[in-house]
Amino acid sequence: MTSAPDWSGAVSALRHADSVLLIAHVTPDPDALGSALALGMALRSLGKTVAVSVGESGFRVPESMNFLPGIELVVSPENVPLSDVVVSCDTASVHRLGVLADVLTNAPVSIVIDHHASNAGFGTINVVDPSSPATAEMVLKIIDLLDVDLDHDIATALYAGLATDTGSFKYRGTTSDTLRTAARLFDTGFDHSTIARLLFDDEPFSSVQMLGEAMSNAVLRTDVADGLGLVYTFISSQARGHLDELSMERVIDNLRRTHEAEVACVFKQSDDGVWKASLRSKSAISVGQIATSFGGGGHKFAAGYTGSTDATEMVERLIDALDSGAGA
Repeated sequence: MTSAPDWSGAVSALRHADSVLLIAHVTPDPDALGSALALGMALRSLGKTVAVSVGESGFRVPESMNFLPGIELVVSPENVPLSDVVVSCDTASVHRLGVLADVLTNAPVSIVIDHHASNAGFGTINVVDPSSPATAEMVLKIIDLLDVDLDHDIATALYAGLATDTGSFKYRGTTSDTLRTAARLFDTGFDHSTIARLLFDDEPFSSVQMLGEAMSNAVLRTDVADGLGLVYTFISSQARGHLDELSMERVIDNLRRTHEAEVACVFKQSDDGVWKASLRSKSAISVGQIATSFGGGGHKFAAGYTGSTDATEMVERLIDALDSGAGA
């Protein structure tokens, strides 16, 4: 059980720092990278020296997110500068920081800003709030506490994170406060329709083909989890081709619609041959508990974990967990 978020500690550390490094989790989504960029731009406006990075060797911003403001702050992990404060954004465990994990653990001051329930707090200062629908919403609170004006660029980066992590405000974590936050961001004047299209409705044809193949190969098991059902599919590194791993998240968003299945899973193969699982559930099963039992983490109804090079074994282990009542 994590302690209460240390908002004042985080704000004080950021105020007194001359230089800050912000790290998003590996294979960053818009909430992770957007939150890091938004806070980075806010700190830059206060005269801080700021860098943003991701712990993947040679990291470059994925094409699907290169419209985000502030990407000029991004540096590869090989080039991260020494900084007074290191901040982890939207990262449930230190292992998800990749090759930059030691940079955070060795920092004189480290701040963890996150909304995953599985986050036990691995910073010297922890701002962890599982009730928040997105890390972007938490970063906005820190920006407000820093007395930084909310401008168009900061709002755009935050909105990208808020919109995606709430599933366009469809997920259970969305509250009336979430919608008021979105309206506040919207009021800064960014082009909402363009941002929405770039986030949800703009993909290369190869990505559409990959989605079609993955959906056509999906397997439905209505007998799993005491009849609640599981639907799953695979995306091999060969099927993914040149597409980045983030592009595969589109598949789970479609697969989870299956009426006959409480749980949906996409097994995604990385370039090194290892399979990763993305899990979603509707209301009866906590996939977060299941992912945590396999060394991963996430939220109650959206989680993931890294498995092995044996895809068949991963399916069998997931089915065994569901049939044993895990997450119920």
